[in-house]
Amino acid sequence: MPDTRPPAIFLMGPTAAGKTDLAIALHERLGCELISVDSAMVYRGLDIGSAKPSADELARAPHRLIDIRDPADPYSAAEFREDARREMAEITARGKVPLLVGGTMMYFQRLVEGVANLPSADPAVRAALEREADRDGLGALHAELARVDPAAAERIHPNDPQRLMRALEVYRVSGRSLSELWAEQRPETFPWRTLSIGLAPNDRAVLHERIAARFDAMLAGGFLDEVAALRARGDLDPGLPSLKSVGYRQGWEYLAGDVDHATFRHRGIVATRQLAKRQLTWMRGWPGLHWVDSLGADPFAEVLKLVREFGT
Repeated sequence: MPDTRPPAIFLMGPTAAGKTDLAIALHERLGCELISVDSAMVYRGLDIGSAKPSADELARAPHRLIDIRDPADPYSAAEFREDARREMAEITARGKVPLLVGGTMMYFQRLVEGVANLPSADPAVRAALEREADRDGLGALHAELARVDPAAAERIHPNDPQRLMRALEVYRVSGRSLSELWAEQRPETFPWRTLSIGLAPNDRAVLHERIAARFDAMLAGGFLDEVAALRARGDLDPGLPSLKSVGYRQGWEYLAGDVDHATFRHRGIVATRQLAKRQLTWMRGWPGLHWVDSLGADPFAEVLKLVREFGT
């Protein structure tokens, strides 16, 4: 039987891979309408550090789900799923193709697979986990997760504090593992047929060079002034999901006087490289992903060929 579901395109990749430029080019060539899949770009005021498209780029190619939340108001993967599906349905109803672009792999996964019936966040349990992380290190928390939920420990990197603490929080609150709760979810058919494209340079060393160069460009562009403005509000703290974003956490530490500038820059670049590594690990497990070398001879032509073969 032919697949009669409407088409959608997923363009995913690690940070600094060139996703935004390619998505804008696809919008201008094919008329695809763009939806951002980025857990930092949803927040207003997190512009430079999130590599948010510029005002000129957004005028050329509007992105939905950018600047939809104040950084004091946390935004979840479940909320993203609801918002993205609503936007996708509206785009499809007008005869257009939604193109979802970004690097927050958890958002892509929750969009397609759904959201498990998990216990709500527990501030007391989370605070206890954060104290343990400060005292014993993330490695100790990961070792605990490996004991209570080996499958989740296999998926979650020891240096991914948000997902690590959430998995342990679920276990401590419910007495059941995250993997067990997810296994009980009834699979559903995603309402769109999807083309998944993974954009990344084949050479990891080149990606690292691009990450360092982009971080320095952000600094030159006023990134620390942006973090200072967030600090000056007085109602934000580094424990918020918005300010746990890569770069912002390190910038906050520097402006608080906890580290010197050289250490801040080093930590920011290392954290961004670690993020890229986690993103690539997620991508390698994504079913049916078409890899495109972002530094190849003509990545746009390669992506355009995939899209036309997909049939939109």
